[in-house]
Parts: sequence; structure tokens; C-alpha cells
Amino acid sequence: MRPLFHPSLVNGRYGDPTVYVETLFERRSLLFDVGEIASLAPRRIRRVDQVFVSHAHIDHFVGFDHLLRLLVGHEKSVQLFGPSGFAEHVFHKLQAYRWNLVETYPCDLVFDVSELGAADSISTTRFRLRKAFAAEPSVSRKTFGGILCDEPTHRVSAAILEHGTPCLAFALQEAAHINVWKNRLLERGLPVGPWLLSLKKAVAERRADDHLIRIDEAATADHLVPLASLRDLLTITAGQKIAYVTDVADTPDNRSAIVALIQNADILFIEAAFAGADATLARERAHLTTTAAGEIAREANVRRIEPFHFSPRYAGEQERMLAEVMAAFRASRA
Repeated sequence: MRPLFHPSLVNGRYGDPTVYVETLFERRSLLFDVGEIASLAPRRIRRVDQVFVSHAHIDHFVGFDHLLRLLVGHEKSVQLFGPSGFAEHVFHKLQAYRWNLVETYPCDLVFDVSELGAADSISTTRFRLRKAFAAEPSVSRKTFGGILCDEPTHRVSAAILEHGTPCLAFALQEAAHINVWKNRLLERGLPVGPWLLSLKKAVAERRADDHLIRIDEAATADHLVPLASLRDLLTITAGQKIAYVTDVADTPDNRSAIVALIQNADILFIEAAFAGADATLARERAHLTTTAAGEIAREANVRRIEPFHFSPRYAGEQERMLAEVMAAFRASRA
């Protein structure tokens, strides 16, 4: 089964941290951090409708201005997620410009900015172009387990970590793939039709076995059939899990929170800012080493690790940095 999401590092392993996630079959994309994004084609940037920002340090947030520039003049709504205080950073970015002519714009641009202030609480502030991006009253809601958004196609969860300031790590979980066995439909004399979408939706929403499914044009008098009797028509395959971790101190609390969040991820994008021999410097700067990155990935049973955010001090030493990460990852798994 082809995964729905296809992630890529925008600026390589040394540049500003940014992962662009393209969505198969849909004209939408996600960003994890929004560092320098000028290398992305404008059409790709205009597909972005969800942005997950770990924290507002310049190398993780400088690309917001470029995003804004490309979206103004287009009818668009974008969700942004970040740590406590993030809405204020977005507000100041937006208010750095004059918007006195916005009433002449034919299209509106809306930013819904959500802050994860605690693992069970999210506050959202709306900024609308036609209102000159004035901050509308914030709305708070409860959440569970750091879940930022839960959509039919995916769920994104976050953990609040420490980097001298609150910093979020993220896990993107693709919805399960639900496929129909057409040969079983044929064997039972059931038609192919729109009702199968209702069947898939009921399974995706975890409906009870007695939930009734209407079978259109069924060759039977029973048009309403309990979900339990139709489950054998389907195969359910777990969706892909992509995790993103950067700019965190190597502390026991951070490690525990990261491992819980990224457990069994198919792909882990994780910072490895400093070489293993420079652990003291990494502690001073509240970053991970290559060794720490590999150990965390192993402990979380990650399938594939993509280290990034290498410090410029290791320019020209990419192979060494990668080798250190993989040595810790593989040795710990042995």
C-alpha cells in the first residue's frame, strides 16, 4: 500500500530545519518548522494548509514571511501550531506590515494559530487579512495526549520539550488504509457502489458492530446490514507514522517524552546537532548529539532515521555525522 504522505528535508542536513510533507492524491501539504523555504516552488508552498512549528527561534520560523508573501492574494486558510506564546510571535510578524488596502483584495487569507500550552489544553487565535490581521478573541479547548488535530486522513500529536524555552516535537500518524476485497463482494452477491465508502467510513470511525450500513441495489431484501457481518469484506493496514524532533536538551524527561511520542515511527527526522565527542557542548547549547539521536531512535523502535540540523562546525563531515548516528542506532538494536 502506497503511503499517503511523502516527507522531505527542504534544506538538507545542515540548513534551516524544515520538513515538507506532500500528500498523495490531494492538493495539500504540511510543513514541520518553517525555516528558509525559498527553494520550494511557489505552487508547492501554496498547497500548505497546516504548519507545525517547534519554537520561534529564527532558523525555525524565518520562512513565515515568505509563506505569507505567496499566500496573500489567494483564498486560503492555514492552521499553524506551536508552543505557548506562539500566537504572539505570529501577531508581531503580521503587524510588521501595513494592511491599509486589504478591503480591495478579492480573496481572504486566514491564519488559525493554536498553542499547546499543556498536554491537555489548546488555545486558538484567528488572524484574518480582511481585518488587517487583528487578533480575534482566543478560543480554548481540551485535548488528550497532546493531539493537535485529528482528521479523516491523519492525526498530529505533540510533546512539550525543554530547549531553554518550550519546544514541540511532533508525530504525524496517517489514518489506517481500509481496502475492499472485490472477490468477496462477488462471492456474496454484493454490488460495488457508493455504499462501500460508508462502510469504510464506519470502520475508520470505529463504529459498533450493530451499526447499520445501507447497501444500495443489493441483491437481497436486507438493505440495512449490521457492520459486524461486513467486516470480513475489508482489510485494514496501519498507516505510516512520521516523527519530527529538533532543538531539545538531552535530559531524562525529554528522552522519555520523545520516545513515548515517536514509538514505532516509520520515519524519524531528528536533530543531531553535535558529534558524540562534543557532548559537553551539546549540553551547554541544549541540543542532541549524534549518539543521543541514534539511541533515542533505537529505544523508540523506529524503522528509519533521518538525522538533520548538523552544526556548521561539522561542514564537510556529513558522512562522519551520519556514521555516528547509525552506529548508535544499530548497536543499540543488536
